[in-house]
Amino acid sequence: MQKLAGLLVVIFIALTNFSFAQYVDSTKLTGHFGGAVSLTTNGISTIPSFTLGKPAIIFDMTVGRKKISFEPQFRFSLEGKPWSFLFWWRYKLITSKKVQVNIGAHPALNFRTTTVPSNGISKDVIVARRYLAGELSPNMLLTNNISVGAYYLYSHGFEKDVARHTHFLGLKSSFSNIRLTGEYFMRFTPQLFYLKTDKPDGFYFNSTLSFAKKNFPFSLSTIINKAIRTDIAGKSLLWNATLIYTFNKEYVETHQPVF
Repeated sequence: MQKLAGLLVVIFIALTNFSFAQYVDSTKLTGHFGGAVSLTTNGISTIPSFTLGKPAIIFDMTVGRKKISFEPQFRFSLEGKPWSFLFWWRYKLITSKKVQVNIGAHPALNFRTTTVPSNGISKDVIVARRYLAGELSPNMLLTNNISVGAYYLYSHGFEKDVARHTHFLGLKSSFSNIRLTGEYFMRFTPQLFYLKTDKPDGFYFNSTLSFAKKNFPFSLSTIINKAIRTDIAGKSLLWNATLIYTFNKEYVETHQPVF
């Protein structure tokens, strides 16, 4: 697994340095390519059963054209063990100046380490659990830097030892480009959400606070997740700090496809 994590690091570095056209005609621009590498003190998920609970590294990538994009995400513990893989496909259903509605779907793998006996000796085995999920995300822009919206996700688990039906419904807002000083700014994204995993359910609050510098690839963020009232097993309060490296490229169509 350490080799797999190392291979993904090499792939991401190679992609960021991929040789795109040196001169880009904006009239021929057809798509986008970008991503991020995040190093976090605590791997958190808003669904408690997916929380890693220890330091992790996360690889995000997005590639697409016009309204559709493919956005895979690979998460690992710092030990090199896989945490979860998500393979998002997203489509921009409505893209007006004030209202945006996105839909998406993904297959996913979530990994857990279990101990099993083998020839009288206990050994650790990594087990993958399979999921299929879909999302709906309407969003309204109130000003250039303030938006409100909702988010709904349904996830179906295929294994018998996981939640078969998970419903997530969130109400969120975003305050972006809050100037601190000079070229430094921050973004604040609070959210209230309801979560139901088969029969257990609960209400939660979480928020993300991000700090960045204009035209600088590194940023810092912190997430706080607090249970308000819940029957779902898990810690009532989670938080982390994350260092993020972001890259972005644009590509044009040629006679030889980029991918």
